[in-house]
Amino acid sequence: MSLPLSAAQFATLAAEGGEEHGGNHESLSPYVTGIGAFIGLMLLLWITTRFNRDR
Repeated sequence: MSLPLSAAQFATLAAEGGEEHGGNHESLSPYVTGIGAFIGLMLLLWITTRFNRDR
């Protein structure tokens, strides 16, 4: 399978979307997702800085 053929198939699949596959779930809030990602990244940053005390 070539790269252009794979890209075309993925583009077709993404464009279809459809009622059964696409959209946001009712219980999935973008604010909760964003805040959760931010907290996770801040935790990883804090852990990383604890291991680099010599700098």
